[in-house]
Amino acid sequence: QVQLVESGGGSVPPGGSLRLSCAASGYTARHNFMGWFRQAPGKEREGVASIYTGGGGADSYYYADSVKGRFTISRDSTENTVYLQMNNLGPEDTAMYYCAAVLETGRWNGTNYKYWGQGTQVTVSS
Repeated sequence: QVQLVESGGGSVPPGGSLRLSCAASGYTARHNFMGWFRQAPGKEREGVASIYTGGGGADSYYYADSVKGRFTISRDSTENTVYLQMNNLGPEDTAMYYCAAVLETGRWNGTNYKYWGQGTQVTVSS
């Protein structure tokens, strides 16, 4: 049974930082996408960042334009925990953040991932 468990959300002031973690179990990350999405109230879920674990260090990274230069996606050596380092956060980053794994079809920022976590709330407010 595949499980994705997110952690690290919270409330920070504008300009603050947070690091989200997604611990995956029950599947092999190698040659698969694992990514982060977010959904603000009244808005569609959008892709934030994704990593393709190619094996042998041949990873590929993808980011939404809105977070480039501020967010960094990475993984640990076991390949089954993915992190999202978020810096210089602004109110526009307030959303529920979801971890997703195993892209079945389409682009990295589409929602056609097979597995989803329950989400962790990020609130940016002064």
